Amino acid sequence: MITEEPSVSPELPPPQDTLRHLGAIRRLLELILLSLLVIGLYFAKDVVLPLLMGGILALTLSPTVRMLQRMGIAPPVTAVALILTLGTVFGGGAFIASGPVSTWVNQAPELGTQLKAKFIALTSSVDAIRNATAQVDKLTSQTSDQSVQRVTIQSPGLLNAAVSNAAAALSTIFVALVLALFLLASGDMFYVKLIEAFPKFGDKKRALRIVYGIEQSVARYLLTVTLINAGLGVVIAIAMWLTGMPQPVVWGAAVFLFNFLPYIGPVIGIGLSGAVAVVTFPSLPHALLVPALYAAAALLEGQFLTPILLGRRMQLNTVAMFVTLLFWGWLWGIAGALMAMPFLVCLKVVCDNVAPLRTLGNFLSSASEP
Repeated sequence: MITEEPSVSPELPPPQDTLRHLGAIRRLLELILLSLLVIGLYFAKDVVLPLLMGGILALTLSPTVRMLQRMGIAPPVTAVALILTLGTVFGGGAFIASGPVSTWVNQAPELGTQLKAKFIALTSSVDAIRNATAQVDKLTSQTSDQSVQRVTIQSPGLLNAAVSNAAAALSTIFVALVLALFLLASGDMFYVKLIEAFPKFGDKKRALRIVYGIEQSVARYLLTVTLINAGLGVVIAIAMWLTGMPQPVVWGAAVFLFNFLPYIGPVIGIGLSGAVAVVTFPSLPHALLVPALYAAAALLEGQFLTPILLGRRMQLNTVAMFVTLLFWGWLWGIAGALMAMPFLVCLKVVCDNVAPLRTLGNFLSSASEP
């Protein structure tokens, strides 16, 4: 007796509607995951920010540690020397600038009053609102109901807010320096562990290429930008001294810090210098000379000096830089804005070495990059 084997029908591919729905669900899950990541970064700022700062600082100083290791100096010795030097520079700079900055903060209300007096023609509407408010306060103070209690809300002084923000910033810098010390003292230990985490030889090479690329790019970018900002600070400090601005050394230090914020930093510096100059000098042309010199120096630095020193490979898309700056500034404030460009440099290196992300890396590149 011959029995027929049951026929096995070939497995049919899923219909197009199912694939489309699965793709939509996947994109929705990716969007939810990205939103949760952003929310987590926002609330975990006090923990994540010093970790990122310490990691970027370690990446910046790793080539120096490795070079001295080839000369026979142990990484822990180099790490301690570098971190102590940086800590001394940060601490000394903060101590020197604390006096003038506190004076400026205390004089901020007086500065605002003097600016209003200088531009009295532009404050007529503000004066009308102030008079109306005074009349309303007078009417409410004359109420017959003695049981009504008047509540006055007093905001903390500018100096107290500045002190609290400075204390938070110093604590973040301290944690970042300690983490960078541990990372630098460990030498190549984490690089070896990263290589061991990948089973395939090709993946090991790619991971090592990405890590060394990030290290070289971040170190080159930060060191070059630091030197450029220091030179710009010296130039503007000299310009401030020649024009008669008070405390030109503090202005040079402020310019050095402001210029780490692309686009936004120079605008803030030009606006502040113009406001102080208007109050300081009785002549308006003399006052306008200060922000004009600041703007000219910043323009030369941004359009000519920085592109030449960084080179084509380090140039990034202007739109990508601006969007990244806005996002991290919105997420973490000034600290996030300072971290935006190093983060973008790291992302660019990763995108250039991972095939699925090369389209994003091409978008991040400048128009002149081949």
